Amino acid sequence: MLDDLRHVRYVKDGRVARITLDRPRVLNAMDLRMHRELAAVWDDFEADDDLWVGVLTGAGERAFSVGQDLKELVARTEAGTAAPSTFGSRGKPGWPRLTERFRLAKPLVARVNGLALGGGFELALACDIVVAAEHAEFALTEARLGLMAGAGGVFRLTRQAPYRAAMGYLLTGRRMTAPRAFDLGLVNDVVPAAQLDDRVEEWLADLLACAPLSLRALKEAAATSAALPLEQAFATRYVWEERRMHSLDAIEGPRAFVEKRPPEWTGT
Repeated sequence: MLDDLRHVRYVKDGRVARITLDRPRVLNAMDLRMHRELAAVWDDFEADDDLWVGVLTGAGERAFSVGQDLKELVARTEAGTAAPSTFGSRGKPGWPRLTERFRLAKPLVARVNGLALGGGFELALACDIVVAAEHAEFALTEARLGLMAGAGGVFRLTRQAPYRAAMGYLLTGRRMTAPRAFDLGLVNDVVPAAQLDDRVEEWLADLLACAPLSLRALKEAAATSAALPLEQAFATRYVWEERRMHSLDAIEGPRAFVEKRPPEWTGT
């Protein structure tokens, strides 16, 4: 599938994987082919030890992604090939999709330039750092369509934003501006569109200055322990933390600090 990508662009740029939803004419709406292509990309990103961080964005200046391709959904429904959908993507093309890759430990940055609606917003919520242009807008519009924010939006939004605010957006499908998303803690940075790429690169530089195994251990521990009592969080086993603890990078970091030089990370 990686040899025949049509709706996704996947570029390996040194230690960075750059993933672009590439259907700008339909505001990067996600059809079944895009989901299949993304699954192959995420598999490769996870497996490639030379890739330490990823950036997910949408082609063009109008949208990150407006979510599910509703024209395709209607056509499939009328043809009798679309089964009723609910939470998760098991049994559907592209499973497990990013929103259900709970063990993906490499950090992901969402670069949001425009609309992030429905499943597009859910993709952003599944990333670790979100950088948005000032004109970006976010919404979970499923209630207005008789659908469900089943790719994790109903779960992640109520965890990542204050509950009352999250319910207001879930139950109405209202859009939120990028500054509002920042105020709610859903976005890390909001900048003018002309500065978006530079700000994303600043975040990437900061991530790459850190030990890759430390980043994976931190992400794993934060995600795994989110719903655990503090005592249990300390006592839980974290696979990536065990790898970091016994890594060469765990020796290199303190040594580089003492020797007053930049560390040379190997990810081993």
